[in-house]
Amino acid sequence: MRKHRLAIGALAAGLVLLGGCGEAGPAAPAARRPLYFDVKGLLTQQVAQLEQRHAAVTKHVSLRGNAPETVRVPAVKWNDELQIFFQADINKAALRGAYAVDSVALAGGAMRRTYTRRPGQPNAPVTSLTVVQRGTVPQEIAATIVQDNPLFSAQKQLRMQLENGQLRAYEVVGTQKLVLFDSLRYSAAGRVE
Repeated sequence: MRKHRLAIGALAAGLVLLGGCGEAGPAAPAARRPLYFDVKGLLTQQVAQLEQRHAAVTKHVSLRGNAPETVRVPAVKWNDELQIFFQADINKAALRGAYAVDSVALAGGAMRRTYTRRPGQPNAPVTSLTVVQRGTVPQEIAATIVQDNPLFSAQKQLRMQLENGQLRAYEVVGTQKLVLFDSLRYSAAGRVE
């Protein structure tokens, strides 16, 4: 009988210990707040909002400096459309401490935070990320992304404008160069309807 009580006590203690190991515990990685501005979280939220209201977009696209072509897209796969902006996420574990943060108060109660890549961070393609917020609501996001290796180099300027927490316009301007090929200049801008 005594062995039976000890076994039940050990089992109960084990269950209590296991119950404290759930994902919602304070040591769980998902509970960690982002060190820098949460671009990925914002984009995920925007994609959900845009898809829920079936938002359309009017796009202006130009390649190699040609006149821009304009097209209205009534059915947009927003996750695909905004995929390039997910590249501006600087909250990856490998990038902790890779950015210096500078904050400036603007007129009207807005705040501009600029995250600038520190020297000696070759694994950080985002060279700068600027976020303008009014309180906790982002108004504008801009990022510069640079990729460079022996076969390929690229630079992209990304910009998003939000009103009342909803995406209104976005723009990508870039250049890419493959070895033995001419540089390709491109730009794309969209206005959400």
